[in-house]
Amino acid sequence: CFLWKTMASTMSTAMSMSVRRPPSTLARVAHLPARSLCKPLISLKPLTRRGVRRDSSSRRRLVSARAAQESDEEVSGVVGGLGKGNANVQRILGFRQTDGAEAEEVPKWQVMVQLSKPGTWVPVVWGVLCGAAASGNFHWIEGFPRDVSQSLACIILSGPCLTGFTQTINDWYDREIDAINEPNRPIPSGRVTGTDVAIQAIGLLVLGFAIAINLDQARGHEFPTLTCIAIFGTIISYMYSAPPFKLKANGWQGTYALGASYIALPWWAGQALFGELTLEIMLVTLMYSVAGLGIAIVNDFKSIEGDRELGLKSLPVQFGVDTAKYITVGTIDGFQLLVAAWLFGIGEKWYGLALLGLIVPQVVAQIRYFIPDPIKNDVKYQASAQPFLVLGILTTAFAVGHNPYH
Repeated sequence: CFLWKTMASTMSTAMSMSVRRPPSTLARVAHLPARSLCKPLISLKPLTRRGVRRDSSSRRRLVSARAAQESDEEVSGVVGGLGKGNANVQRILGFRQTDGAEAEEVPKWQVMVQLSKPGTWVPVVWGVLCGAAASGNFHWIEGFPRDVSQSLACIILSGPCLTGFTQTINDWYDREIDAINEPNRPIPSGRVTGTDVAIQAIGLLVLGFAIAINLDQARGHEFPTLTCIAIFGTIISYMYSAPPFKLKANGWQGTYALGASYIALPWWAGQALFGELTLEIMLVTLMYSVAGLGIAIVNDFKSIEGDRELGLKSLPVQFGVDTAKYITVGTIDGFQLLVAAWLFGIGEKWYGLALLGLIVPQVVAQIRYFIPDPIKNDVKYQASAQPFLVLGILTTAFAVGHNPYH
């Protein structure tokens, strides 16, 4: 249940967490002042509330009060309490922020862990396991301990290292909008400095590349596939958050980059580690990433006021809440249906039927929670629907691994 709850809470949250704004490796970047953007990361001072426009102070107090009220609440899911969570656990995972005097009692190392948002690593870990399953060449027993140890190394590469890097730099470039929407986050609250961010980001990046290089060598890859995937993911994550690209400033580009980083890239890493990554599978995972785009949009609804004030082009801001919520469910459901059709097309009808069965409870959760009020019920919807989406991804992976032609 813990795994399901965490997965449900995070497949969208990179998604600004990328995944509360995704990371992952990645759904919005603020239009930061050009003068600030030109300064080196390590020299920038942490943003304080004095750095935010005075006309935003009442909104910040309202957001803080709302966050404090929500910190003691439990979220119930569709399936027998699925999605309930402890506030302290959610804070260390990066889902909730420490408020008031309590913030002064949190050790610095816990704040730095919170900055990397461990909760958002879960969907990336899932993606690696799906890629390993899709390879058809991962063996728990026959390959023990080599396959297990190498898969764990790939999980550390994709989760703590590269996703942690992504979330760390994302929070730095989100510091101004966070000062409005979530002023108790580590950077806008002043508990984490620019130097802290630089040390953590560089350290995670170096460790990740070292793991990728060693995995390529251990598997005897003539072409350094995993290293190239790691470099590509790092470039995308930087372009997502940082100037001058700021993909997250554009709703479609940023949100899709985020979805692909949480679904396609870890799948590619897992499949390339144990087997051959083909163009067809890459396209299928990119198609599944459009469903991830819909998941990422879910997280934008709660930040619509701050996004509108700062001129960010999130989809709820661009199209309004009513239109954006239907775009969200359309992308989530529509592209899963396309993947199911592909499974039927390659002769895997039972897996296709299983995927269709996993789409049904997602639609039920959308009708019950998301469509009526996407702002109030975003967490309930995530906890209720997204476990079935990630199980659908695994179902697709098993179908690929089972199919002799893929």
